[in-house]
Amino acid sequence: MTLRACVVVPARDEEDLIGACIAALAHQTGVARDAYEVILVLDRCTDATAERAIQAAAGMTLHLIPSNGAGVGHARRTGMDLAADRLPPDGLIATTDADSTPAPDWLANQLRAVANGARAIGGRIDVRDATPAALARREVDAARRRAELRGAGAREHHQFSGASFAVTSATYTRVGRLEPRHALEDEGFERALRHHGIPIERLASVKVTTSGRRLGRAPRGLAVDLRRNAWLHERSYDAGDFSLDALLAAKQHTISVILPTRNVATTLAPILDTLRGPLIDELLVVDGNSTDGTIDVAIERGVRAITQPHTGKGDAMRHGLANTTGELVAYLDTDTEDFTAGFVLGLLGPLLTEPVDFVKGHFRRPFKHGDTTQPDGGGRVTELLARPYLNLHFPELAGFRQPLAGEIAATRHLLQSLPFPTGYGIEIAMLIDTYRAVGLERMAQVDLGTRQNRHQSLADLSKMALEVLTAAERRTHGASDPGKLLIPTPDDFEARAVLTEEHPPLAERSG
Repeated sequence: MTLRACVVVPARDEEDLIGACIAALAHQTGVARDAYEVILVLDRCTDATAERAIQAAAGMTLHLIPSNGAGVGHARRTGMDLAADRLPPDGLIATTDADSTPAPDWLANQLRAVANGARAIGGRIDVRDATPAALARREVDAARRRAELRGAGAREHHQFSGASFAVTSATYTRVGRLEPRHALEDEGFERALRHHGIPIERLASVKVTTSGRRLGRAPRGLAVDLRRNAWLHERSYDAGDFSLDALLAAKQHTISVILPTRNVATTLAPILDTLRGPLIDELLVVDGNSTDGTIDVAIERGVRAITQPHTGKGDAMRHGLANTTGELVAYLDTDTEDFTAGFVLGLLGPLLTEPVDFVKGHFRRPFKHGDTTQPDGGGRVTELLARPYLNLHFPELAGFRQPLAGEIAATRHLLQSLPFPTGYGIEIAMLIDTYRAVGLERMAQVDLGTRQNRHQSLADLSKMALEVLTAAERRTHGASDPGKLLIPTPDDFEARAVLTEEHPPLAERSG
């Protein structure tokens, strides 16, 4: 019998799940055993994936081959290239994932669609063992994505996923094969099909069930989405959820609040007055050589105040940590015009009542310009740099609404284990380093309402952005120091120094 289909399965250390996948493919109905083959592409496997697959094959033709590169895109490309070489032009190249289980008629329904003229097929993906919270946002997004579908082809659902898509061999060759991305190679292939005007038949009868695990093998995709969605539901709080009485009852550790200051004499006084109370054991102002009497405001109110030895925000935060003793530490910005007790209660609330080590505050940031206020115009470096950067390189952290917010609370043990960039790179560095140290599930964010603070010039924001970018790039690519920042002037350029050095963790100093 002529070979009619090849099923490509990329696998990276999937010994626990590959057996169910291969067994499901070995028992496909409505298609003869010798009419199809399975190509299992091993992506640097170090476990018993291959052995488990062989055991589950039950006499089905199974090819085990190594990937030509690292990552799921390379593995899928390797298998699809081999399939195209083995099949006639109207043969079907189908692909699924090692953590997925195709329905018994999955392959037969696709071959039937090809016989009726289909050249590209997207199967329906059901997710098993995922929490309702993880799936809720996905369901909302599904309706939007289906409404946005364009081009010819059946639209019985919106999906075109590596867990279940297929093309004819001729179509695969025509679109120039699959781009071997490290992740989201299925989305890239879908765009290639649209670019070549090839209809995608999204068929509900082509069914696959896939794992709802939150820790997957690829840097993007379903597992990342499910993890982030569940985190947004489980670790997002509102300042109004926490009362002073409830936090006092829950308190089991000493608390230090650190206030970095620089020329904030007009806003500091009401903040200090608001923070007085039984919840906070230690209050410290770390002043950056203010010229407006800021430090005097603290001293007049009996609040301990010290002058930091350097000028960067990260320096101030580290200096404050080194000069306090609380087991829990909170940082609060001090240029806030509408500070309330909810800022500190909300920030400390999850740390006192939930199993988390790190809390980041977020808020609406109005933008004032003269007599005009834009409700959400503030936070320009956040929206134009920090959030896009995290979406690109750290998608698990993309759910943090204000990654550069200075409102942070954490355990002293965690903070002392982290390096401290000297300047404005401190917040994004702390976010990334904490994620790597304790994991997303031990991080939280809390809605602190609205925060009106002073705005900086574009030249100052550019300097801030470079400090943020340098700290982030150092954690992604090991980038070197960028040197000075060139700011355009009407006639030339002005070179501005930026703060990109980093201090080692305090734990190393004390050790």
